[in-house]
Amino acid sequence: MAIALRVAREEWRLLLRNRTALAASLLATALVLTAALVSHEQRRSLVESRAHYQAMVDEQFDAQPDRHPHRMVHYGQFVFRPLSPLAFFDFGVDAFTGNTLFLEGHRQNSANFADVRQSSLLMRFGQLSPAFVLQTLVPLLIVFLAFASVSRERESGNLRLLLSQGVSGPQLLLGKGIGHAGIALAVMSPAALTLVASAATGAACPGAVAVMIAAYALYLMGWVALSVLVSAWARRGRDSLLLLVGIWIAGVMLVPRTAPGLAQQLYPLPTRLETDIAIHHDMAAIGDSHNPDDPYFSSFRQQVLQRYNVTRIEDLPVNYSGLVSMEGERLTSALFDRYAGQAFAVEAAQSRWVGHAAWLSPVIALRQLSMHLAGTDGRSHQDFLSQAERYRYLLIQDLNRMHAEQVQYEGDKDHRLSHKNWTTLPRFDYRPLEPLRDPAQLAAPVAVFAGWWLLLSGLLFRRGRQLGRSVR
Repeated sequence: MAIALRVAREEWRLLLRNRTALAASLLATALVLTAALVSHEQRRSLVESRAHYQAMVDEQFDAQPDRHPHRMVHYGQFVFRPLSPLAFFDFGVDAFTGNTLFLEGHRQNSANFADVRQSSLLMRFGQLSPAFVLQTLVPLLIVFLAFASVSRERESGNLRLLLSQGVSGPQLLLGKGIGHAGIALAVMSPAALTLVASAATGAACPGAVAVMIAAYALYLMGWVALSVLVSAWARRGRDSLLLLVGIWIAGVMLVPRTAPGLAQQLYPLPTRLETDIAIHHDMAAIGDSHNPDDPYFSSFRQQVLQRYNVTRIEDLPVNYSGLVSMEGERLTSALFDRYAGQAFAVEAAQSRWVGHAAWLSPVIALRQLSMHLAGTDGRSHQDFLSQAERYRYLLIQDLNRMHAEQVQYEGDKDHRLSHKNWTTLPRFDYRPLEPLRDPAQLAAPVAVFAGWWLLLSGLLFRRGRQLGRSVR
């Protein structure tokens, strides 16, 4: 290990004397720090904005005048998705999925106001966040710093001299790796410090922060290992650089952007229009609560009359129109849940298929792990939609229950309830998923990391032995 550390110190000394390498490292570190500060401020602004608008729409809902409860069913309510504490590090799919839902009776609306629809097309190439910089740009810096780490020694004639003086091949490669790993971790340090600060202030889960830092450190050290390995194989530095840049283009740019498109082709997701048409068709087959002669609701009317032991709707102790609204909402919500479940299943299949492509591009595994820990992945968005739908159903059914229990059947349309009733209704309280509650969600990315590290370690050791035998 002493020899490896000495090799690492020599690598650091050489890089410090190289003004281009030093400037690139300092610029990368500054970029990571800038990304952390800018994205943290952006998250703070978004949190305040969404909290402000949520409070505003809640106040407007409470301030509605005396109304018929069914009017309030159609008036609806807005809910905004809160951002997780670690969203500043990796915004994930939040910019693409929308953050606002309009909840109303008889309908299940889509999330709106996605940032990518309101910004330039450049956002589709990634937001300036610590995750984006560490996943995409820092590996390129590692490539340009380490591509000649071993091939430079070969071209200058120092490689044979080092190996003949007692430095073994594995020790040489380990020392080169330690040297460039130290630089990579130094560049990453501003982002790591912001994560630690989030955990120290109690905003983020310490376990999630620890896993996040470890995952990014292993990812960057994997690029170091790959760069040293290619440099040890290549005879010339320019050959090593060309090969490493090609691997970066394929692994960081091409595969991660091609895999989701292929997944959509293999597991097509119906459009919103197609889903609405299918729901409308199924709804018509089940029953139309607005049609008094509908067979299902004709049977429902007889069941209600028998339950209350009366012969006329007017003799019911409750408002029949309110009961019909409750039953209609129950039926339509069941349809909404079924179609939402089908869509979630397709999205999960797409995600699993993309996860398989992580064996070709470990950055995919890192992105899935990073978004999961940050609470900005597709699964977290689905959970928000599910919780919002449950709240919508309970809110609408509470209003329908007011209709059934507090509004007289005679003169129904002209009856109004006191505005104080709206203030008694519950408010939406989103409970985010705990990132480490289900360790199985981390199994696939961890397996990819373990597999790649075993492969790189074995190849590095083998190449180190070959370098040592070449001198003998």
